Amino acid sequence: MQSPTADEFVNIWADAGDENEFHRQWSIHAGAPHQQQPIQAANALRKAYPDHSIVLTFTNVLNYPKALFSPMPNAPLVTTTRFFPGQRINGEATGALSDTTEFGAFVGAWDKYDFIVYVVTYPSIYGMMTLYAILHQGDTNPARALVLKYGLWSETLHREIWVYNQGWWRKDPILWQSIQVADWKDVILDDKFKKDLQKDIYGFFKSEPIYKELAIPWKRGIIMHGPPGNGKTISIKVIMKTCDALGFAPLYVKSFQHWAGEEVAMQEVFDKARQLSPCVVVLEDLDALITDRNRSFFLNQMDGFQGNDGLLIIGTTNHFDRLDPGLSTRPSRFDRKYLFDDPTYEERVLYVKYWQNKLKGNKNIEFPDSLVDEVAKDTDQFSFAYLKEAFVSCLVNLAGWEGDDKPSFSKALKEQIKTLRKQLDKSKSNAAAEEAKRDFRPLFDTLSEATPAFSVFPLSAFNNVAMQGPPPAGQGERDFRVLLDRLQQGRGNMPELIAQMMRLEETRRMLAALPTPSAWDSSHTQIAGLAYSAPIESSKDIRYAE
Repeated sequence: MQSPTADEFVNIWADAGDENEFHRQWSIHAGAPHQQQPIQAANALRKAYPDHSIVLTFTNVLNYPKALFSPMPNAPLVTTTRFFPGQRINGEATGALSDTTEFGAFVGAWDKYDFIVYVVTYPSIYGMMTLYAILHQGDTNPARALVLKYGLWSETLHREIWVYNQGWWRKDPILWQSIQVADWKDVILDDKFKKDLQKDIYGFFKSEPIYKELAIPWKRGIIMHGPPGNGKTISIKVIMKTCDALGFAPLYVKSFQHWAGEEVAMQEVFDKARQLSPCVVVLEDLDALITDRNRSFFLNQMDGFQGNDGLLIIGTTNHFDRLDPGLSTRPSRFDRKYLFDDPTYEERVLYVKYWQNKLKGNKNIEFPDSLVDEVAKDTDQFSFAYLKEAFVSCLVNLAGWEGDDKPSFSKALKEQIKTLRKQLDKSKSNAAAEEAKRDFRPLFDTLSEATPAFSVFPLSAFNNVAMQGPPPAGQGERDFRVLLDRLQQGRGNMPELIAQMMRLEETRRMLAALPTPSAWDSSHTQIAGLAYSAPIESSKDIRYAE
């Protein structure tokens, strides 16, 4: 007895030459419980187009701008339509419709060749798949050339930036557009600082022959660090814009999150960078991207076992102190560090002059040179972001002022600076209070003063306690401040550290409770178990007097 599946397979070969037969057969098979949909599609298409070659691909050649395709007349076309909201304009909602082809047939031309392209979708373990069947009356070479040309075109940036996020690379035209306004003249920094930064970046791409001559890897890592609002982000934008213009693709990494794990994401990021080398890889908020869990794999990628020639990797962080020494101090990884600190008086003068020049064409604003010095002096400890806020808020307030008592630009600017000064002082006070809450040192100082001294002895003493008896007096005291330093530095692993502290305290109390040497013999097993359960990483973490 022939199975139903075999009957359907035979039916595929019926009705030769019927162009719509493929739609009928696909409708049957799309709802059937079977695998290998591409094989089913190829079999049906060979029957419908016996004189055509077929190339199956998952590459959407219909999007190739150098080819022209349109729906096949009188052929079934099944699409799903989605609405995508846009930005509101004049208070009105905007949006657009997007059609996704579930099944369709298209005719088109590229170069001197004509094609028929069938599009079908079907479910798989990876989600919905879209298959493109390219038919050509002749051999497969023209269709394969079309796939190759589109693949090369799709890998080329067209006013776009490569962005990696949530486990995917995509080309972002909006990010490219946003960085076009960035310019080095808008980055107000010390002149030598700025020139050194530019030399390290642009000089790197020019110095490949020197690296090769010296037989050293042609790679560089730069860390931009410092408090927020002092020019790191705008500098990154200018670097991405200028490197893109010079032909060195910028790759922007938003996260290392990936459904298969962060190690897979890092592998994909570095594989892409090596593919596009020479290029610049931007890792913003490096302290958040690199964690205890993924650091080892990231460092292996940085060390370049697979070769990192031509990679300029730029990381930014507001918290340089939180970076692992393997990132912040190890040579040959991030070997250049640039501190974007709060501006000095001279830098504040430069920034105020920048605004003076920017507003010189406004006849309603008086900006004398004397105001430059006053503002620079009054804004001590302001970041560049705070300085910008002072000018922007001042201008906005003046623009919307109603009444005859409108203040002068100078007075309004000084009032805004006073307001921001109060906010700055308050934020620093709150930050200090929050840091104090997380500081365990006062707690340990109190604990050390409130408890009697006790002795902790070598771990080897637990091996044969009955023979050795109690430890000799004065063998040493546990220094709780060492553990406290560990707690302060290792906040990311706080639960384990707190558990370690509790086990050590339990051991201390049991030791202190032993009244006589005889009591030691009956308790040594339990105490030894407690001592061995504490995870000792190094003598730096927990010191024992030997």
